[in-house]
Amino acid sequence: MYKSVFKILNVFFSEATLLKVMFNYSPMYSRSCGKVYYVSEDLHLVKIKIPLNYKNRNYVGSTYGGSLFSATDPVYMIQLMRALGDDYVVWDKATNIRFKKPVYSDSYADFHFTKDEIKDIVFKVNQQKEIDYVKKLHITDKDGKIVFTELEKTLYISSKEHYKEKKSTRV
Repeated sequence: MYKSVFKILNVFFSEATLLKVMFNYSPMYSRSCGKVYYVSEDLHLVKIKIPLNYKNRNYVGSTYGGSLFSATDPVYMIQLMRALGDDYVVWDKATNIRFKKPVYSDSYADFHFTKDEIKDIVFKVNQQKEIDYVKKLHITDKDGKIVFTELEKTLYISSKEHYKEKKSTRV
């Protein structure tokens, strides 16, 4: 559904604008309390804010860990899907999350892919047909100085052709 809506609206709005708006109005993402506040035109940088409020405050008054996780969960996958295009399949495969300090304020995360990373991913997938790619992420304070949480996201990336072939041979 989201892909179809995206395709129609892309005639009128940039991909960056659509990515930001669709994340923020999607029920699955808005429930995390995360807010996408910046998307670069090339989609290689996405910035989010996780405000501390009554919806995600836990028993001791800090941000609920599940809210920190869910606000960061889909971003790399969708960002990479848009950057690679329709010839590739991208799935979230795993997340390792380490809570370093309780979060008693708004928190932030920047999701960044360089052009060289995208080229490297395409090269490796073309060589190996499928790869697991690990991205690290920090959830920080507004200035990026205090690290509250560290995440390692493992993304599965495959050529669409290989994925369909692999899927059809499963029992």
